[in-house]
Amino acid sequence: MAIDRFGRNINYLRISLTDRCNLRCVYCMPEDMTFRPRAELLQDDEVIRLVGLFAELGFHKFRLTGGEPTVRANVVDLVRRMAATPGVDKIAMTTNGLLLDRLAGPLAEAGLRRVNISIDTLDPDRFKKLTRWGKVEEVWAGIRAAEAAGLEIKLNAVIVRNYNDREDLVDLARLTLHQPWQVRFIEMMPFGDVADFQLAGVVGEDELRATIATHLGPLRPVNNGQLDGEASLYQLEGAPGTIGFISSVTHPFCASCNRARLTADGRLRLCLLREKEVDLLTPLRDGANDEAMQAIITDGIWWKPWGHGLAEDVIPLNRVMSEIGG
Repeated sequence: MAIDRFGRNINYLRISLTDRCNLRCVYCMPEDMTFRPRAELLQDDEVIRLVGLFAELGFHKFRLTGGEPTVRANVVDLVRRMAATPGVDKIAMTTNGLLLDRLAGPLAEAGLRRVNISIDTLDPDRFKKLTRWGKVEEVWAGIRAAEAAGLEIKLNAVIVRNYNDREDLVDLARLTLHQPWQVRFIEMMPFGDVADFQLAGVVGEDELRATIATHLGPLRPVNNGQLDGEASLYQLEGAPGTIGFISSVTHPFCASCNRARLTADGRLRLCLLREKEVDLLTPLRDGANDEAMQAIITDGIWWKPWGHGLAEDVIPLNRVMSEIGG
C-alpha cells in the first residue's frame, strides 16, 4: 500500500504513453510543438514492469493518457499485457477519439473498460478552431465505435472562455437528456508556455452550472454531492445521463486525491499542478531490482503534496499538459 504523509491511500495511476498527439488544441500545446525522441520515453517492457510494481503496491486502477494514447504503437498489445498483470482491476483511457473507429473493438477485447473522449464542442467550425486540426465527425465515429464495442463512455469538455462557454456548453449538456453518458466539464488549468492563455480562459463551475440551468432547467445533485472521482455530478430532470464538473481551480478536491501520474519519459509526478517529480526511468535502466524500484516509488508517494498552489500564484511551468497525461 502506498500512503502519503497526509494519510491518503494512493492507488490510482495515470500513465502517459506518449507526449505526441494528432491534434494541437489551443489550451494544450503550441501548434509547432516539439516532441521528445522516442528513445527517451518508456518502452513497452518498461511500462509493463512498472505497472506490475505499482500493482504490487496496491495500485489497482490505471488510466492511459497522452498526448494521445492511441497514436502509441502496440497500444492494443500494451492494454492486453496490462490487463493480464495481477492486481490490475480496471483500465481506462482518455482519448480524443479520432482513432477509435478502428481501435475501440480491439481495445475492448484486450481489456479496456472505459473511454473518456474529449469533445469540446459539437460545432464543426469551432471544433476546428479549438483543435486546429480536428474534425468533429471523426470524434463522433469514435464514440459510436466505443458504444458498439461495449465500452463505458464519458465525454470530457474543457471549457474556454469566449470559445465554447455558451451555446457549445448547453449543446453538450443536452446530450445527457438522450444518452446514458456522463458529460464532464473541466476547468482549464495553467501549464508551461500556455499558462497565461489558460488562466485568462478559466470559466468557473458556478458560472457553468448557472448557464446550463438557464437553458435546460435545474440541475439536481447526484450521490448526495459525493464526488465521482474528481467530478461533482448533477442531473437534468428526466435525463438518463449525468453532468459532471471537474473544478480544480475554483473547487479543489485535493483532500480526496488518490492518484499519481507517470509521464511518458518515466517520471512519477505527484500532483498534476506541482512541478515535483521522481525519476523512475534512470534507475529502471540502470538495473535497479524490484525492491529498490518500489522503495523509490513509496518514498516519492510519501512526499505527495497536499494540493496545488494556484491560490498563491504557483503555476507549474516545467511541462505542458500533453507531457504529463491528464
